[in-house]
Amino acid sequence: MNDKPELRQNIVSKEWVLVAPGRRRRPDQFSSTGKDKPTPVTKCPFEDPQKTNEVGPLMWYSKKGAERRFIQKHDWLLQVIPNRYPAVDTHRGKTCPVPRNMGIYRSMQGVGLHEIVIPRSHTKFLADMTDREAELIIRAYQDRILYHRDEQCLAYIFIFHNHGSRAGASVWHPHSQILALPIIPPDIQRSLSGSKLYMLEHKKCAHCEVIRHELKTGERIIYKNKHFIVIAPFASQVNFEIRIFPILHRGRFEDISSEERLLLASALVTVLRKLKKGLKNPAYNFFIHTAPILEDREYDYYHWHLEIFPKTSHLASVEHGTGVEILTVVPEEAAAYLRKI
Repeated sequence: MNDKPELRQNIVSKEWVLVAPGRRRRPDQFSSTGKDKPTPVTKCPFEDPQKTNEVGPLMWYSKKGAERRFIQKHDWLLQVIPNRYPAVDTHRGKTCPVPRNMGIYRSMQGVGLHEIVIPRSHTKFLADMTDREAELIIRAYQDRILYHRDEQCLAYIFIFHNHGSRAGASVWHPHSQILALPIIPPDIQRSLSGSKLYMLEHKKCAHCEVIRHELKTGERIIYKNKHFIVIAPFASQVNFEIRIFPILHRGRFEDISSEERLLLASALVTVLRKLKKGLKNPAYNFFIHTAPILEDREYDYYHWHLEIFPKTSHLASVEHGTGVEILTVVPEEAAAYLRKI
């Protein structure tokens, strides 16, 4: 591997990252050093969510399947509840917020929906789950998008998961979050714009081209199955960044089949186990980038995917001041390290 610094450009966002292998540490030296202290079950707000929420679950799942009518039992496997401390004002209705001018500035009412997806176990994290257990979480993601996507005041539904306090998880109990907004977030808009521009210039989907190239070379592939490929991106934004793509072109995550859900769960569990073993359970964020739910627009040029960002380093002046991320582990080395675990 060449030790000379190299600038790499993301073909979708056009953003550059700096790969600086001369500052390299061995991949296994990025292991997590800080450990979160488990919250006792008796003090966990998610152990019995109905004790800390004034309303019942929005949706709950038992061995029998999905339900919207909640009967107070202890046989639930997973439930979706409103976030007690929402980032937005809960809003449903026909009167949608509109931007307003404030001199040289613009603002808009911060409305939307904020929900929490809670699996039953207090200590079983995604890396510890079976494929079927993880598939239920993915099903909840899909069900909630399908439930909300006809809400006319919403533009985007963001699915994300924080693992560990360094990644922003304020509660020890495993959980994911769903944030629905009346705008398309800036990072999503950049991804959409870049994908559209690539399609206009090359008449091909940018992410499909990435998948074809990675399948051909194999050097950045971490894992793959029938429907999904897991790679370390060529222009990773952080050390050990991971992306999971559906191999076939799909614009919307919520359109996946039950078979694809299970294989997505398998891919996700597999790579999270690799991170847990190879980097000694680092904190991480993952989120799903999918097409907006605006029905009056076509997003055939987009390719949904899941991104995982382990917390292995801290941003410093260069990253904050220039927007150029510095990688000390070459993506090909990261992929090779995780692939063999």
